[in-house]
Amino acid sequence: MYIHDLKNAEGEKTSKKRLGRGIGSGIGKTSGKGHKGQNARSGGGVRPGFEGGQNPLYRRIPARGFSNAKFKKVYSVVNVSSLNNFEPNTTVDAEKLLETGVLSKIEKDGVKILGNGDLSVALKVVANKFTAQAKEKITAQGGSVEEV
Repeated sequence: MYIHDLKNAEGEKTSKKRLGRGIGSGIGKTSGKGHKGQNARSGGGVRPGFEGGQNPLYRRIPARGFSNAKFKKVYSVVNVSSLNNFEPNTTVDAEKLLETGVLSKIEKDGVKILGNGDLSVALKVVANKFTAQAKEKITAQGGSVEEV
C-alpha cells in the first residue's frame, strides 16, 4: 500500500453547498431563505432564546432554590495508613506529603487526615483538619497532632 492508494471513506468528504447558482441547483434565487422577512436579510435572525418579544422561557420560570456548593470546603484527604512510609519522629506537613508523592496536589482548603487504616510510627502531623479517629490513632502511637 502506498500513500497514493489511500482514499477517503464513503461520504467523508462532501462538497460545499453552493447557494444561488441557478434554478437547476435546487438552491437558486432565494437560496433557501424564502421570500423577504428578517431571516432573508443579510445579518438577519434573532439571538438564542429570543421569542419575538414574548417573555422568554428563562424569564418566565421562577428562580427557585439555593445551592451551598460554592461555599463547600474542599480538602485533599490522606488516610493514616499512608503515613507509615515516614521515618519515626518526622514532622509531616502538606509540603512533605507532596514531596513524597502521597498527595498529587493540595486543594484550596488544605489537607485533612482521615482515620482509615493503622499507624505504626510516631509522627508529628501538621494539617488543616483531622477526624477524631485519626487524632486518636496518631496520639496512641506517641505522635502529636497540630491543626493549622
